[in-house]
Formats: sequence, structure tokens, C-alpha cells
Amino acid sequence: MPEGHTIHRAARDHRRVLAGRVLAVSSPQGRFAEGAGRIDGKRCLSVEAYGKHLLYGFEGGETLHIHLGLFGRFRVARLPSAEPRGAVRVRLVGATHVVDVNGPNTCRLLDEPERLALVARIGPDVLRSDADPDRAFARISGSRAAIGRLIMDQSVMAGIGNIYRSEILWRQAVHPETPGRAIDRETFDRIWQDAKALLAIGVKRNAIVTVDGAPASRTRYGERVNIFGKDSCPACLGEIRRFEMDGRRAFVCEQCQPLEAAAEKVTA
Repeated sequence: MPEGHTIHRAARDHRRVLAGRVLAVSSPQGRFAEGAGRIDGKRCLSVEAYGKHLLYGFEGGETLHIHLGLFGRFRVARLPSAEPRGAVRVRLVGATHVVDVNGPNTCRLLDEPERLALVARIGPDVLRSDADPDRAFARISGSRAAIGRLIMDQSVMAGIGNIYRSEILWRQAVHPETPGRAIDRETFDRIWQDAKALLAIGVKRNAIVTVDGAPASRTRYGERVNIFGKDSCPACLGEIRRFEMDGRRAFVCEQCQPLEAAAEKVTA
């Protein structure tokens, strides 16, 4: 599933070529034909990212809501456009570019009350200037759930995915199984600021780069990470433990991220 930087990058790129323009909207696949017809020929007023959700605002008050899920993807191309490739749920054509959305988990139209309800359900997004970190800290500090679960809960903190989870917690020396209520404000602020900085790098480079000072690699995805998918810790050279957390792979260096210290805070 794309992490938050991917969606914010898409919002930035789509805003440049679609916002302020009257769009031709269609559903080559056919599954969104009715919704496409309702916004076809209308002006796109805004393109915004909230965590892993992308919202296109149209004149008349309707919003196109896209959530890619595990298999969805965007394709952006200059006009004249080629024929749609694959199962294109919705095609957005502006004056200079076409945006195709293939296989999204969610593709629907929202009226204004529905849009507001969706935004209210999404936790503060570390990449948004209007994000309120106090909301996230209140949820985390009052929870017995593990911090590794909480920062991937999109209703608590929006945008952080599986790779960023392991990387941020390692960088801040926080064990992912630490209870949320053991996270003090100073530690939370470090997690928040690191997430904000790393996802901003992801938007800029279009790749997850969590190694300080490292350029993006030349691999397909351009990732440069410290412990995710690794066998040994780059700091202490100790073994990286792999385990499942809510059905997703998690990684931790038990030496650099001791759980015992966090447990002592809870019982003290």
C-alpha cells in the first residue's frame, strides 16, 4: 500500500495539471461511469491529500475520493493521450495532461457533509500544515496499545506506513511494542518531527529515504533504509528481529530500542 508521501506527491503533481481546469472525466473500465458523468465537464477546484486519501474538489460541491489500497496506481501523461492501459476506473483529462487511476480500493463521489465526515475520521497528517499533533499525542498517551500499532492507525496519525514505522521508531530508539501510554511528550515530539521530515524527503525524492545524508538508490523504488528488511543493525551491528504486528512485517533492534526502559516508565 502506498505510504503517505506517495499520496502527497500525487496531490502536488495532480494539482499542477488539473486544479483550476475544466476536466473531461470518464470511466474507461465502466465501474465508475455514473459518478464520472456527474463531474464530467466541471472545473476541478482543488486536489488535497489527507494521509492516504486523495480528494479532488469540483465546482458544485462534489468531491472525488480516491484511496489506492494495495493495488491501485496513478498514471500521468501529457496530451495527446494513449489508450487507457488496464482497468482504468477513472480518467481525468485537463488542458495538457491526463491522469488515470487504475484499480483503486475506493473511488467515489462525496457531498460536502460526507467529505467533512471523512476528514474528521482521519488522524492528523504529519505532512499537512493544519495538522494538530496534540490530537495524536492525546490518543497515544491514553492507550495501552503498542506504539507500532498506533502510529500506523490512520485515525491516530495519518500517512505513516509499514516501512516508515520501523524506520522512525529505530531512529528514535523506541521499541515498536512500547505501550502508547509509556510515550512521554518529548519522545512523541521526536517521533512526530522525524516522521514529518522523512515523509517530506519522500515527497521530494519520490522514494523512501531514511538514511541521513544518503541519496536515493538506483533500485526500482529508490529506497534507502536502515533496518527494514535488513538482518543487522547499522548502529550496533546486532541482529534485527523480525516479527508480525497486525499482520504486517515489523523490524526492531532490541539493543538500540530496548523495551525494558519503556516498561519501567509504565510501572513507575
